Amino acid sequence: MSIGLIGLLDDIAAIAKVAAASLDDVASQAARAGAKAAGVVIDDTAVTPGYVIGFEPKRELPIVGRIAAGSLRNKLLILLPAALVLSYFLPWTITPLLMLGGVYLCYEGVEKVLEAVMPHQAHQHEAQLGSVALNAQSVEDEKVASAIKTDFILSAEIMAITLAALPAGSIWKQALVLAVVAIGITVAVYGVVALIVKADDVGVGLARSDRASAVGRALGRGIVRSMPVLLKLLSVIGTAAMIWVGGGIILHGLEVYGPPAIEHAVKAAAEAAAHTVPPVAAILEWVVEAAISGVIGLLIGAASIPVVGFVLGPAWKRLKHLLQRRQNRPA
Repeated sequence: MSIGLIGLLDDIAAIAKVAAASLDDVASQAARAGAKAAGVVIDDTAVTPGYVIGFEPKRELPIVGRIAAGSLRNKLLILLPAALVLSYFLPWTITPLLMLGGVYLCYEGVEKVLEAVMPHQAHQHEAQLGSVALNAQSVEDEKVASAIKTDFILSAEIMAITLAALPAGSIWKQALVLAVVAIGITVAVYGVVALIVKADDVGVGLARSDRASAVGRALGRGIVRSMPVLLKLLSVIGTAAMIWVGGGIILHGLEVYGPPAIEHAVKAAAEAAAHTVPPVAAILEWVVEAAISGVIGLLIGAASIPVVGFVLGPAWKRLKHLLQRRQNRPA
């Protein structure tokens, strides 16, 4: 074997080692950054099953698939490039945009509370807003459009949190990490959602199976009975998480743009609670901060309901009408 070929093989081996190390670095950065977005991921997982409730079992997985595909498009085609561009050219815009997303989450959460407490007023509010989808052909289209709209805000928070957690470095490495996080979180969230929405079918199959043991059939009946409770619990958790996450985002923005007294007051309240029971100080501190975020989220969400109903809703109806007329105009 010639000396030149040996040298070339050595170079290839060295490049392979560098590439492997780089991939390991990307994977570790993606894992760390994804973990920081855990709160929003839980929110996303808890919220989504509510959009599938009420449909025929054969449509459940296709609906989850449509929402997942929309989520992946949101992350990879819109949010990933937008996050990189903004972070490099307009970094000061990221926090205000996140705060706007937080306001939307608070609005969505409070709207769900309104629907549970005062369903008549909630239906009137929905009638003021009209359809979310531009050309919804069915209730399924409307539900999918609404889910993708909410997912867009949650995905934006996930991508922003991920980007903020990354060390300074090559824009290509940051893009790769963001893509890994986007794909991994989407697969994880909608994989869990698919399991949740089909769990009752699995339970029915076990309960009716002649091959299953008595324990297996009992487990199947238990799954069937517990699913309505689980879905109701997930709905409550999802609503609370939207308000809490949205309020937390706004609170963080106020720490950046608002008076320092706000941040000091929240920290002081959380630390005071933590000192009362030292063995669980960290848990108490988190609970107090989450509770304050929830109260802020409730207030902002309640204030946004009339703004959306009387200002943004009519504006969206007019814009949608113009867009539909343009689409239906003969070429």
